[in-house]
Amino acid sequence: MNRLEREKSPYLLQHADNPVDWYPWCEEAFSEAAKRDVPIFLSIGYSVCHWCHVMAHESFEDAEAAALINKNYVAVKVDREERPDIDAVYMAFCQAVTGSGGWPLTIIMTPDKKPFFAATYLPKRSQYGHLGLIELLTAVSSKWKQDRTQLLRQSDEIINFLNERTQQGGCDNINPKQLITEAMKSFRQSFDPEYGGFGQSPKFPSPHNLLFLMAQKQEAPLAMAEKTLVQMYRGGIFDHIGGGFCRYSTDDKWLVPHFEKMLYDNALLILSYSQAYKETGKTIYRDIAEKTVRYVLRELTDSEGAFYCSQDADSDGVEGKFYLFRPQEVREVLGQKAGAEFCRRYDITEEGNFEGKGIPNLIKNPVYGEMPEEYMLLKLYRYRMQRTPLHRDDKILTSWNGLMIASLAKAARLLDRRDYLSAALNAVDFLWEQLRTGENRLLARFREGEAAFPGTLEDYAYLAWGLIECYRSTFDPSYLQKAVKVSNQIMDLFFDREKGGCYLYANDSEQLFMRPKETYDGALPSGNSVAALVMNALAFLTGEQAWKQAFEKQANFLMGEAEQYPAGHSFFLWQMTEELADKGQLICVCSGSSAFDLQDLWQFEMDILVKTEEDATSIEEIAPFLKNYPIPFSGAEYYLCQGQTCHEPVKSLEELKKLLASLPDNI
Repeated sequence: MNRLEREKSPYLLQHADNPVDWYPWCEEAFSEAAKRDVPIFLSIGYSVCHWCHVMAHESFEDAEAAALINKNYVAVKVDREERPDIDAVYMAFCQAVTGSGGWPLTIIMTPDKKPFFAATYLPKRSQYGHLGLIELLTAVSSKWKQDRTQLLRQSDEIINFLNERTQQGGCDNINPKQLITEAMKSFRQSFDPEYGGFGQSPKFPSPHNLLFLMAQKQEAPLAMAEKTLVQMYRGGIFDHIGGGFCRYSTDDKWLVPHFEKMLYDNALLILSYSQAYKETGKTIYRDIAEKTVRYVLRELTDSEGAFYCSQDADSDGVEGKFYLFRPQEVREVLGQKAGAEFCRRYDITEEGNFEGKGIPNLIKNPVYGEMPEEYMLLKLYRYRMQRTPLHRDDKILTSWNGLMIASLAKAARLLDRRDYLSAALNAVDFLWEQLRTGENRLLARFREGEAAFPGTLEDYAYLAWGLIECYRSTFDPSYLQKAVKVSNQIMDLFFDREKGGCYLYANDSEQLFMRPKETYDGALPSGNSVAALVMNALAFLTGEQAWKQAFEKQANFLMGEAEQYPAGHSFFLWQMTEELADKGQLICVCSGSSAFDLQDLWQFEMDILVKTEEDATSIEEIAPFLKNYPIPFSGAEYYLCQGQTCHEPVKSLEELKKLLASLPDNI
């Protein structure tokens, strides 16, 4: 066993018995490289990554490759989910050098952490024009000994270019409506009218694209979002047996997924399908959201309420094995007649649709069938669970938990499901207890009783969003108080008060060769986009001018970043669309908490603050302007503002609904 045996990360532990003499990311490794005057061989991946497994089996478990690494390098392994800061800066270098990125990420760098070579997956030996690891290691080692100056020259140029980009400021003269228009144009041009989604395979769910489209409140963008949502569900990217979505589709039809399931994808898809139900009233979207929540609560939820990272693409070393079926298997589990019906409906054929076996899907069939399917799905689910094991990465990440908390808390309102809210609040309790230091600093990862690694921007921004959604669903000031505490740390540790934008890692964290401000809304929304949402929400929820000013600076920065490619900033533009729509702001003042019911206020999609007799003191500490709103002698009073206009208070929800209906732009 190498040094990784003492780590908690499932990914690092997968490599603990490699013949490669791995170090975790630590000063000991860099000191050893400096002492021996050899480069660092850095490998970054995650535990459910299929190509990480492939490279491990081909090279890191191979005695020849390991001997070459151990002799001429110091080898360092990093779990990208534990250290997104390290992953991000070296991925930026890889993309600048190669024009693409992905995992496993392979970096060769100096003992002082300056990269000079980058690639993703490498076979053990060169093949089909693809550079092999053995040849690379040999060539770089020779060049390092003979002429390392040449190796480092281009590295310096690229690093300088990347650092110059992070110093750019925002723009004050960009019209957000123009950015929204340009993003819409891009989505129309890249939309697949037959199968939904955007562009060619591989196709990613990118739920924030769909949230942006639905927020336009127009027929054409809503149709694009609906087509995509329905086709994703019908395809094999959705697990029809057990629920939940896989990471992406390798084909245009959404049939063959990359089989790993990630917490963050499912969090944002729950939100997207719930929002689609709210927008259209169509039961299908509610059903899909509920199936996905059931999957998360059943398979990705810790006994103490927090959420695990992911499930693997591979079982027994075979990609997708856990999810595939043959017709005979199905008939043996369900019986001849029911099995044959199921196979017809879910496209399980003798020839198969993936490497001779069947991925259950509804691409050729309607969403709802005529036969009772639930008992069949349950029997196949139980059979599948005992048929072959499936690795689960049981790390608890603050950032991804924040996304799931936000999604469940908002889905509770959109679907009228208090049980979803309970699940969100349980996760908040766990994170607040286990992943926070005495100085209100967040830690990034929890596993087997250990919390570790300083939180990055995503940890703070995603959790702050989750806490805000918990307040919006409970009107309990304690969640708003927590959100303010976390957000204050964003301002102190990450925010660039001069130029706007938030840095990826804190000003007192380990300083890497660059300190980026990530803004691209890719598989995950950027920490900067979510930070903008948080700042804007707190501007109303606290009434503090400082949050309004921070949001304006943050929005100007992001608009400057989005100008070149607006469609790549869809989460931010979703928020700007909501801001421009001005749905109104409501303050509810009650003589007691019994004067209103949560569900009564959940029906309104607008910013809402609640002050009751019981919590007046605590909410006024967070939002001092509420001192100007007296508690009524009995019942409740509702103060509605829209734009620059505030209306006379009304005393019942019926009156409030009439007021809303009378406004020129019906909220």
